[in-house]
Amino acid sequence: MNQHAAALAADVPDALDALWQQVAQLTEAGQLRRLSGVFARFVGAMQADGSAASAPLLLACVLLSELEGRGHSCLMLAELAADPCALLGWSEAQWAPLAASAAPLPRHVKGWLTLLAGAGQVWQVGQFDYDQPLVLDGERLYLRRYWRDETTVAAAISARAHAPRPVDSAALHRWLGLLFDDAKADGADSDTDTDWQRLACAIAARGSVAIITGGPGTGKTYTVARLLALLLAGAGAAPLRIALAAPTGKAAARLKQSIDKALYQLAARMADSGAGFDLQAGTERIGAARTLHSLLGAHPDTRLFAHHRANPLELDVLIVDEASMVHLEMMAAILDALPAHATLVLLGDKDQLSSVEAGAVLGDLCEHAEDGGYDSATAAYAIAAAGQALPPRFLGEAGALAQQTVMLRHSHRFGGPIGALAAAVNHGDVALAEQVLRAGDGAGDGNPGAAVAWIEHARQPQLVELAVEGYRPYLQASGGEPLAVLRAFEEFRLLCAVRDGEWGVAGLNAAIEQRLQAARLIRKSGEWYVGRPVMVTRNDYGTRVYNGDIGVTLADPARAGSLRVYFLEGEQVRSVLATRLRHVETAYAMTVHKSQGSEFAHTVMVLPKAGGAMLARELIYTGITRARQRFTLVTPAAGILAEAIVRKTRRASGLRAMLARR
Repeated sequence: MNQHAAALAADVPDALDALWQQVAQLTEAGQLRRLSGVFARFVGAMQADGSAASAPLLLACVLLSELEGRGHSCLMLAELAADPCALLGWSEAQWAPLAASAAPLPRHVKGWLTLLAGAGQVWQVGQFDYDQPLVLDGERLYLRRYWRDETTVAAAISARAHAPRPVDSAALHRWLGLLFDDAKADGADSDTDTDWQRLACAIAARGSVAIITGGPGTGKTYTVARLLALLLAGAGAAPLRIALAAPTGKAAARLKQSIDKALYQLAARMADSGAGFDLQAGTERIGAARTLHSLLGAHPDTRLFAHHRANPLELDVLIVDEASMVHLEMMAAILDALPAHATLVLLGDKDQLSSVEAGAVLGDLCEHAEDGGYDSATAAYAIAAAGQALPPRFLGEAGALAQQTVMLRHSHRFGGPIGALAAAVNHGDVALAEQVLRAGDGAGDGNPGAAVAWIEHARQPQLVELAVEGYRPYLQASGGEPLAVLRAFEEFRLLCAVRDGEWGVAGLNAAIEQRLQAARLIRKSGEWYVGRPVMVTRNDYGTRVYNGDIGVTLADPARAGSLRVYFLEGEQVRSVLATRLRHVETAYAMTVHKSQGSEFAHTVMVLPKAGGAMLARELIYTGITRARQRFTLVTPAAGILAEAIVRKTRRASGLRAMLARR
């Protein structure tokens, strides 16, 4: 806020003192962000005639800002009128003093609509626009920036979904027969018989947008590699400009590695098939996968990108992996910079945690993915192009975007206890989840390597010892080759639901570091030491490290006494002098959010003693699905797992409604 606005805010009339006192108390107690009160004061100072803004309006501003900080893109007036306590997860005792300070509050949606529509700081969609900071769209109140981003995403996705491209179904059918190993028989009558991967390729080939969703091991990158081969074959001699991207450097490196491996195998098969298509030549033109910030040309310390509508990306196909992590503002920027002719393919697990920033874009876009909702035209196309008869239960009229969305339904990775546990959590089945955890290794199911364990009523020293043993191999190897050390570090990881407290990232990192020092596995004499794992917490374009990147500190072989941090990028290793990294934190323990896009041989997830709104089904599911071979759950208190599984996160958003009306 500029100095003039700050001065105005300080002069808000005394009639609002009760509200500001309550906001200040809640802020000091850590129940509200400081920004929420500042924003409300800023809006109050914008009253054109100098009169006092209404207390209910300013309370709505506090709530709107607070919800934005928790990942919501708007404030639903129906929820505000019906159960305001639930908006922030507060009790009636917490909410009542704040509500009383702004009384009288409207008791119904109609009252809130009247109040907001009459406020000079609010633009009601369809009325004359004065660039007010708040936007009222139907029964949703927005910060203008998020309304603009939702509108951009809805308009761009809808336009692409409504513009299918002409396809030679017979030719597509022949190519798909060459690209897939096991052709499913035509006329499949159940979802287990349907080759959803083959169908996803056919669907994506006919449009300028495609969404391929599915859990871990369902073959999203396997499928998209075949899609790329299909698109390259269709392009013929014309060069096809393809970009691979992901929200984090780690996810981008994994995407490129998976795609390269699949395309290499396909190229050999295509060469032997006599199809007359040199896939190898086409794939050599695909560059390295990049972070979305890098792809768009982010300007340091600003929200601006080099690429936008007036300077679009120069590409024909954009593949975005880990799309569940893409927040609303970033998705709007991608769509704004994407040429109209280009094909956008979004890959991701709709059931994973959304980005820590506002929006749940992939979840909103995949509203009908579970049920399909395919119309008669898509059903006919599925048979003609992919040889797949859609089961009746997946037919319907779910709209244009549903026709360009495919959910992969069979996991090739999780066939044992980890898969069963993930499925139970995802379906909200507490009893089954607890049963799977208590069954232990599940050796009788033919997959004893995919073991699960549950340490109930745990104490912190137990968890610290578990972490010490998990990290011992990489620390003992820390004098060797960086690639071997980094691979050893990826074998084990401790994930937390929260950042603070005894069972959070901060408390556990300190306790683990202290125990490793006592066990002489590290020699800590300052902030930096050999073996220290670090996570980058802020993009640094000078050193080419980005928020979420994880590295391990090792001795610099070229400079005695110097330390470098080594990062694994696919099969390659790059390093940066430790002294050049300004924004990092120790990473023996990390949040589940930060682990997205990664997987570890043994994943340990710890829950706190007390729950909260952030402790929900999606977080548990995401933590479980980071495990490749073993998963261990650690809970210090009874009932916390059940509480989390029952709670399903729902972020307030208008994206689904905006898509439905286009």
